[in-house]
Amino acid sequence: MELRVLGGAREVGRSAILVDDSLLLDFGLLTAEPPQYPVATPTPDAVVVSHGHLDHVGAIPSLLSGSNRPSIHWTPPTRELALTLARDTLKLHGHSPHCPFTENDVKRVTEVSETHGYRESFAAAGYEVTFYNAGHIPGSAHVLVDDGETRLLYTGDFHVDETAAADPPAGFDAGEPPIGQRLVAGSTARPDADVVLCESTYSDVDHEPRAAVEHRFAQSVKTTLWEGGTVVVPAFAIGRTQELLLICEQHDIPCYVDGMGKRVTEMLRQYPEYVRDADALRRAKSHARFVTGRDGQRKRIADQPAAIVTTSGMLSGGPAMTYIPEIRANPVNKVTLTGYQVEGTPGRELLETGRAEIDGRVMPVSAGVEGYDFSAHADHDGLRRVLDAYDDAEILVNHGDRCGAFAAELREDGYDASAPELGATYSV
Repeated sequence: MELRVLGGAREVGRSAILVDDSLLLDFGLLTAEPPQYPVATPTPDAVVVSHGHLDHVGAIPSLLSGSNRPSIHWTPPTRELALTLARDTLKLHGHSPHCPFTENDVKRVTEVSETHGYRESFAAAGYEVTFYNAGHIPGSAHVLVDDGETRLLYTGDFHVDETAAADPPAGFDAGEPPIGQRLVAGSTARPDADVVLCESTYSDVDHEPRAAVEHRFAQSVKTTLWEGGTVVVPAFAIGRTQELLLICEQHDIPCYVDGMGKRVTEMLRQYPEYVRDADALRRAKSHARFVTGRDGQRKRIADQPAAIVTTSGMLSGGPAMTYIPEIRANPVNKVTLTGYQVEGTPGRELLETGRAEIDGRVMPVSAGVEGYDFSAHADHDGLRRVLDAYDDAEILVNHGDRCGAFAAELREDGYDASAPELGATYSV
């Protein structure tokens, strides 16, 4: 089996792995100005997609812009999320030379799409492929590829629950203390594999126990609301928004939801088998108030004591650009960043300097600014716990800023581990 690494090697973004020139695993983009795409656009016989985040599916429609029509395989939620992202990309950048696909290409995606559930093996480009729940977002999958001689496990992005629920923080009373995400259960599948292509986003981090993070967040928001302030909660539309709505409902925090997260929340309700607790998601949706954005509604909401969960998660666009200028001058208000802030983004700038560029203007923010680690990726401990099952397999480390260092750590512990280079081809 030959693997050509077209993206995601020693970086986070534009994941793309070509197997024997015939099977493509993911085809994403790296968010930047301008966006960065995989180093080549192949013509595979089939495409298999791990999950519906932009860095894994963002460039999928471009594979259909020529005469090639590969079948595209994914879980039902991943298909819906990929199409939502593609249409949003067209809406925002369709007239830009940096958008590599058209509306017709997106329509073609629906024509070649094939959906599969977890543990349902299927044929793709001559390989036997099986999805396993990866615990990252609804529909996310580990991908097992079997050519009859070699079994390749492509982990995609994944999350594992904590080994045991830590003692809950004092005052934590929102049901059972979570040992992972409320939205999806962590990965437990460990299928036999000869080669593991493993993500490593947080290979140098051990996450704080989720119950403690959730408790600090809830207490901070409640304190601000009690003081009459407003909390803007920038969040990624897919996964993070729904997680925060679940938390707000559990802690009885009044909240609004705005941006693409509204559509994603509605869509995920259609796939109850892909979430941890469908009834809890239903209650969370009913608890939140959906923003229409009409008639100055956002400005009125920004004066209310409520949490506003809104895109974009890194303040690079979306309704957050309306809310933050409205609440920034009052020190009682807060901005709570809930995900990793990439260097160079307004969110990172705000977290580090208390200022951010909004709509081309650098604005000082007197409101409080806080960051919380609600990551949906496995941390160092989680990565090692998964790889414990593969101590006799070849490990290829990708999707991280320190792939080489993590591979070296694994080698010191006796693993056959390496970190592929971008654009290189490997025989496994």
